[in-house]
Amino acid sequence: MSDTPQLSDALPTADLLFDRATLEAAIVGIAARIDADYADDRPLFMTVMNGGMFFAAQLALSVRTDMEFDYLHATRYRGKTRGAGLTWLRHPQVPMLGRRVLLVDDILDEGQTLKAVREACVREGASEVRIAVLARKLHDRCAPGVDADYIGVDVPDRYVFGYGMDFHEQGRNLPGIYAI
Repeated sequence: MSDTPQLSDALPTADLLFDRATLEAAIVGIAARIDADYADDRPLFMTVMNGGMFFAAQLALSVRTDMEFDYLHATRYRGKTRGAGLTWLRHPQVPMLGRRVLLVDDILDEGQTLKAVREACVREGASEVRIAVLARKLHDRCAPGVDADYIGVDVPDRYVFGYGMDFHEQGRNLPGIYAI
């Protein structure tokens, strides 16, 4: 038997913080702001995998502005609950020189990953890097100098999962955000 906690054990006692309808409404609101901010441009929409995949897909379908798409895969967690050094699993392929980049991720927690990814985009020549997240965790441990420009919902300082966020690499596809 595995020592990994099981979603089936945690889910019955978890609190549903935001259901699918609430999250979808928040995503539509973010999309409207993005459309207003990028109306005269064609930015690079950059999904941070794996967590950002669900939010990014819905956001992309809600945005009316024409965008170019790419993705990256960088992680500090690798299935753990505490982050370590950043590991790049896939670098973006679309050139960023002179481009406005929109980084799209599931959550802004401590911000170390997003800060490192944003800095990498700037080193690649991005003229601007904005960040969109489905959720922002409310606490005072965020890396200095990083914040999201577009935020769907704020979540408490608890272990959250669902809608892209994992519970020990499980439950990313839950249609809501849960907390234990």
